[in-house]
Amino acid sequence: MTVLQIMSAADAQVLLRTTDADAIARELAPHGVHFERWETREAAPGDDVLAAYAGEVARISETGGFRLVDVVRMRPDDTDPAWPELARAAREKFLSEHRHDEDEVRFFVDGRGCFYLHLDDRVYAVVCERGDLLSVPAGTRHWFDMGTRPEFCAIRFFQEEDGWVGDFTGDPIASTIPYLDELLAPAP
Repeated sequence: MTVLQIMSAADAQVLLRTTDADAIARELAPHGVHFERWETREAAPGDDVLAAYAGEVARISETGGFRLVDVVRMRPDDTDPAWPELARAAREKFLSEHRHDEDEVRFFVDGRGCFYLHLDDRVYAVVCERGDLLSVPAGTRHWFDMGTRPEFCAIRFFQEEDGWVGDFTGDPIASTIPYLDELLAPAP
């Protein structure tokens, strides 16, 4: 389920939690963050994800000036003894607060991940799942958690080849906010 949880940056106190897509879009919009839902399509294994979403990809590319579009996939592989370490390393790469020189735009074809947006004195945790598009403006302090067992497929949009390179802030805030698995855990 798609979730927005707004927390105090000082103590992670929950200020708002909602699963309503319209409310999520309304809460994010004043910060220049765009959220929308796309109709999803069932694709057979091996189908071209970009072709399945060609119309939406063209619209986002044109309006955002994105020249490069790719697909990233993370799927558990319990037959590969190296998989747990590869998943851990991939997850840790994005768990520190950083920013980018261009907008970060992701559409979740499948699975889920959580973008944490550090906006003023609050952290907006946006759990994106199948059908969610999130566009985070350039310069926004944020981090991303794919959980302890990453599983997702996402379309990524870039203006430049090095658009994904993060400028890490050194702020330890990411370690003080609940990670994705804890954020989605049932309340005791």
